[in-house]
Amino acid sequence: MAELLTSAQMRAIEQAEIESGTITGLQLMERAGRGAVAAAIEKWPEFAQGSLRALVLCGPGNNGGDGFVIARRLADRGWNVDLFLYGHAAKLPPDARVNHDLWAERGVVRAFDLSAMCDCDRPDLFVDAVFGTGLTRPLPSDLATALEVRMMSHWTRGHGIKRLAADCPSGLNLDTGMVPASESDAVPRVNSADLTVAFHSLKAGHRLGLGPTLCGEVQVVDIGLTGPDASERAMIGTPPDADRARLVAPEFAQGPIPLRIWPGAMIAKLRGQGHKYDYGHAMVCAGGPGRGGAARMAARTALRSGAGLVTVLCPPEALQENASHLDAIMLRACATAETFRQILDDRVSALCLGPGLGVGSATRDLVSAALAHRRGDRGWRDPAVVLDADALTSFENDPDALFAQTHARTVLTPHEGEFARLFPDLAQSARANLSKIDVVRKAADQAGCIVLLKGEDTVIARPGGGASVHSASGERAVPWLATAGAGDVLAGLIAGLAAPETAPDLYCVTEAAVWLHCEAARQFGPGLIAEDLPEMLPKVFATLAR
Repeated sequence: MAELLTSAQMRAIEQAEIESGTITGLQLMERAGRGAVAAAIEKWPEFAQGSLRALVLCGPGNNGGDGFVIARRLADRGWNVDLFLYGHAAKLPPDARVNHDLWAERGVVRAFDLSAMCDCDRPDLFVDAVFGTGLTRPLPSDLATALEVRMMSHWTRGHGIKRLAADCPSGLNLDTGMVPASESDAVPRVNSADLTVAFHSLKAGHRLGLGPTLCGEVQVVDIGLTGPDASERAMIGTPPDADRARLVAPEFAQGPIPLRIWPGAMIAKLRGQGHKYDYGHAMVCAGGPGRGGAARMAARTALRSGAGLVTVLCPPEALQENASHLDAIMLRACATAETFRQILDDRVSALCLGPGLGVGSATRDLVSAALAHRRGDRGWRDPAVVLDADALTSFENDPDALFAQTHARTVLTPHEGEFARLFPDLAQSARANLSKIDVVRKAADQAGCIVLLKGEDTVIARPGGGASVHSASGERAVPWLATAGAGDVLAGLIAGLAAPETAPDLYCVTEAAVWLHCEAARQFGPGLIAEDLPEMLPKVFATLAR
């Protein structure tokens, strides 16, 4: 599934299915354990044959029950298994106790003891089935020590031991993607896996914060949940569900979506023919002399991504500088907000303000003019207004003045620093146990528009709860995208995709822009600078039409 469920949502789905009588907790546990073993063998084919050894560490809840099943299935394949229980058998939940007893009929259940674990023969596979979905507290010190990767160094060739986690590496909060620190640890001790097996669906923490780093490769195992709440509610490319976050990726119903469907259908020029004005007129406001590069990159991206025509507006003293760089992009002098209002006409369908614009009252006035613009008879909907960088920081002393003017066709695209200026009560230092999804949802409600909080785990939300996560991790990792100007390009990309008269829902366009932005960086590769991104878009678009 491409949904990112919370721990509470996952528990509710399982409980509803069990209460309906269509499945039992024991069946779910059996399928989870079997699926985890199958996933491990798929990743490491050498595990399918030979005399191998596993060390399985089970916890005091149902995650431990999954571990007992994993141990039993490995033993069925001829593995030698050392199993330790963190907790007491008498206190295990009923289903986990059944699987404990099934394992005890054929193997030994040893009480958790760090020294005893180290005395075991070197394992080929270390299985973490201690704490999974729902843990929000720090790990006890002795358990944290046992689960640290450096624990493997107790064995010769410890670096070659594979690590498998059921649900998640124990200690990871699967709602936030963070690792709670104990009071005795200045820095939380972390536990990681080479392969994490998620059951039924990804959870938010698999893609937020430290989750992608700690989980390694994540495989989702189908455990047979088929009830009405178990299926995905909103396919990518359609408006989001108000209660469930989704992954920004071409996936739905446990399968890939052809790229021509998504994100291809989000790009108006890939769908048909039309006059340049059918594809909209985007305007980008630029700063004074020496500050126009960011706006020019945003404008070029808007033109590359499908706007029919693009105009850069700049102070008169910056005309010569910008004219020396622009050809296909039009250029007009605009000294004041009043001039801006006079320039805007019914054909302007997208506006991008902020990149290199400067911080202060002049920028605030331009933003107010942009947000007040309506298209009249020539346009069937208001222009999309994308606000980034200086357009946001200019309101840091009075965010409510901005929020009083935004509307449903507005997108705010802050990074964490800009986000903290607009939403100080939701800044990283103030989030406590809230996830990044939680805070961006709150920000969207507060701002009354779409909010996109940038990062490796970019989160998009709109008022009312719809939320999405784009994870630039694993095969989509693009560290070279952390370069000056990349955010300006993203702002222009959103404006360009939103400009056409037939552009889809603005939220869906914003999701597609984030994915395409990452894809352009991926296809370029290391050494990327922001100017390269607009030039990569034709290559990316060509792959979507197949």
